[in-house]
Amino acid sequence: MKLKKMLGIILTAALCGGMLAACGDSSSTGTANTGDSSSAEKPASTGTDLIRVGIINNDPNESGYRTANVNDLKATFTEANGYEAQFSYSLKNEEQIQAAQKFIQDEVDYLLLSAADTAGWDSVLQDAKTAGVKVILFDRTIDASEDLYEASIVSDMAKEGQTAVDWLKAQNLSDYKIIHLQGVMGSAAQKGRSGALTDTAAAEGWEIVSEQTAEWNAEKAQQIVQTAIDSNKEFNVIYAENDDMAKGAVAALDKANISHGVGKDVIVMGFDCNKWALEELKAGNWNYDGQCNPFQSSYITEIIKKLEAGEKLDQKTIIMDEKGFDAATITQEDVDKYGI
Repeated sequence: MKLKKMLGIILTAALCGGMLAACGDSSSTGTANTGDSSSAEKPASTGTDLIRVGIINNDPNESGYRTANVNDLKATFTEANGYEAQFSYSLKNEEQIQAAQKFIQDEVDYLLLSAADTAGWDSVLQDAKTAGVKVILFDRTIDASEDLYEASIVSDMAKEGQTAVDWLKAQNLSDYKIIHLQGVMGSAAQKGRSGALTDTAAAEGWEIVSEQTAEWNAEKAQQIVQTAIDSNKEFNVIYAENDDMAKGAVAALDKANISHGVGKDVIVMGFDCNKWALEELKAGNWNYDGQCNPFQSSYITEIIKKLEAGEKLDQKTIIMDEKGFDAATITQEDVDKYGI
């Protein structure tokens, strides 16, 4: 707990000494602002013995992965577990930075960050360091000096992409004509998953028939694929950077009566391992799904415990182990164990 907070407690106690009735417990309940692409949720109370955290994340409705990620954090950072948490959500980097500035002004102890974009964070993280706010990155990396944050708990997005592309190469197609559905441009997930495909396509002579961002959105992905179909573009692979976009692509294929999946006309690839997506894989309607682990709160709390105890962290970056699933080999046990 910061010194200025301790002084505040002493001052409050002194002021309330003869006026106990005026210093009763108070609480408030915050609600998410759903009328904007950025939203914030305030803590239910302000217990001074709690560890104060400000959590900045992407929109919970972005994808099934993000919903699982948000719910995992909400279930962990509660008063019962010793935390006073504030949450802010946005897919826009500038709105996330504004939320970070507010949390710093609110004197949180920890700033937990899943950045919408990898760039632009140096200044606000320097402000956090100056204010004594400890920063922990989760889910996504940023382009900033390591001395501006305590730790980073992330997926290896480049490895996720390379694992998927290596699988695709191993299919030994006579030719590769790929529709590439990208996530939000500039995000760590998009850069990692796109980079692997871009590099391999160039090296192997694969044709990228269409490459557009659908911003993780199924409807936008469906429109992109429908446009390619209407333009009579030939393709035999859908490389979608998340499951929702793969789902949208499949909707367009179904509408046009184009077969997809194992032994069919179009290979379908997704990422995140939503349970419904793995079920599509097991049914042979999709071909590949890359895992991305949304459950990072246990890693974060372990780091906070060590920092609160004054211990030195064993490592700065913690990369979670992940795998890819093939429709030819996936089992029901895999669906039950890894589906989110």
